Amino acid sequence: MDIAFQFSALLALGMGAQWLAWYLKQPSVLFLLFTGIIIGPVMGWFQPDAVMGNMLFPCISMGVAIILFEGALTLQFHEISQHGRVVQNLVTLGALITIIVLSLAAYWLFKLDLRVAVLFGALVCVTGPTVIAPMLRSVRPRTQIANILRWEGIIIDPIGAIAVVLVYEYIVSNGHENSLLLFSKIVLVAIICGGVGAVFLANAIKRYWLPEYMRNVVTFAFVLTLFSLSNYLESQSGLLTVTILGLALANWPQFPRQSILAFNESLTLLFIPTLFIILAARMDVAALLGLGWRGLALLCIAMCVARPLAVWFSSINSGLSVQEKLMISWIGPRGIVAASIASLFALRLQNQHLAGTELLAPMVFLIIIGTVLIQGLGAKTIASLLKVREPGNNGVLIVGSNEVALMLANTLKQLNIDVLVADYHYVQIARARMQGLRTYFGNPVSENAQTQLDLIGIGHLFAVSRDKELNTLCELQFRHEFGEQNIYRIRFAEEQDLTSRAQKQHQYIFRQLFEKDVTFSRLENMLNKQARIRITNITATYDYQHYCHDHPQAIPLFLQDKNNTLSIISTEFQPATAIGKRLIALDY
Repeated sequence: MDIAFQFSALLALGMGAQWLAWYLKQPSVLFLLFTGIIIGPVMGWFQPDAVMGNMLFPCISMGVAIILFEGALTLQFHEISQHGRVVQNLVTLGALITIIVLSLAAYWLFKLDLRVAVLFGALVCVTGPTVIAPMLRSVRPRTQIANILRWEGIIIDPIGAIAVVLVYEYIVSNGHENSLLLFSKIVLVAIICGGVGAVFLANAIKRYWLPEYMRNVVTFAFVLTLFSLSNYLESQSGLLTVTILGLALANWPQFPRQSILAFNESLTLLFIPTLFIILAARMDVAALLGLGWRGLALLCIAMCVARPLAVWFSSINSGLSVQEKLMISWIGPRGIVAASIASLFALRLQNQHLAGTELLAPMVFLIIIGTVLIQGLGAKTIASLLKVREPGNNGVLIVGSNEVALMLANTLKQLNIDVLVADYHYVQIARARMQGLRTYFGNPVSENAQTQLDLIGIGHLFAVSRDKELNTLCELQFRHEFGEQNIYRIRFAEEQDLTSRAQKQHQYIFRQLFEKDVTFSRLENMLNKQARIRITNITATYDYQHYCHDHPQAIPLFLQDKNNTLSIISTEFQPATAIGKRLIALDY
């Protein structure tokens, strides 16, 4: 079969698997894994070793290098202590407990070489945001639980990768004479190359030695060049080098890492799924099934022993209830980082003649499939039984941080409604943060927002940005996430002059926020004239029509019932539904 056609088909399958994961709101790792296994060992349609030949190993190596660099670029050291002691303990003490327990379990069950067992333990201590985020959105656990799990996944991703690389470097150096000297040389070369590379790249970007349109592409090329150069200077040092490079740049003062991450997101979206399908296509299904009862025992130890021990030791004196600890213990799925690095290292260690090297990839894939499937399918039931599940997604994502958006956000906060303000304007989002609002600085429709934007408990979108194109993109982006009926957009005065055909098109895209004659400029003018939020109880004797008659200049915004459920007064609002609720309006 034509090689070009096969690679084009791989790209299409990768995009299709990710789309299906998005549509079903499930982790993409499962769909990519099953796609690779089906087209590879099951159907025999794609055989990576035969098709790629000598290019297989370099391509996988460079792909893993990009994964490690991007992961390290997300780790800022001050974040480790910013998100509470439980998160800090989970990514340090908890990770160490997981490594020890699973290393001993693998060593005992499969008679692995102890070094391979430790490498396995390091590989599967990582959860990762790409598998955690979809699960949390589906389960809706309490906010404290969701925040702990989410930040654990984000922070432990690069920390676990560093641990894995260090263990691997020790293994490859241990088989030589003067192994400690060789390991020291590998680490030293990686530190020097990564450090010097970070100094050069940071200055090249911050001092504008590179034009704006080139810096992302140059960064990508620089990472791969530094990876190859480091391996040339000292074999096997490249992966540690790019990891140190990413860490240094992530913590470099005022380095524009967000723009680099934004470019890597597009690259990752295209490249990583293809790489992952290739890795899954190389999977030996017989070896995976051959793990037998020992594999199931290892999976049980990972889920029922290692994870609970890590959580309970990490949450001592934390104030978490038993139910909350049990819920956190249940959710610990493994993701793409573990699988990609395991596959590469299994290839690299083939010549080391260590017992159990051939089992490394099947064991990791078993842990990934088992944890994602079992924990994903059972998480809602467990959360309901433990009574730690939120009743519904009543929160609001507000796109924009102008005066109108901040008025709405502060009003919702006073009503005890969870609210998140997202914007890419630094000065405005800083003002929102100063007012005590929960914020996201960045483009809410970027790939980075898929993991960094905390949508746990959020069920509505208010598009209130002055950037009308951003409003439209957000409406389209989050329609599937929240449902079309929960997407609202503020109307601008100039939009009232649209033709009827254009209005019909826009009505398909969004629902208008507030009543028909309410525009952004009208709200802004009222705020400039010192209008304030007024709350009125609507009853059978004093209904909505009476209120509007008594307050002709007021703009009704929301209704809130006794259960704290929020209703938006839009063009489809029925006045009869207001009885027995509180009316929140902007009035003089």
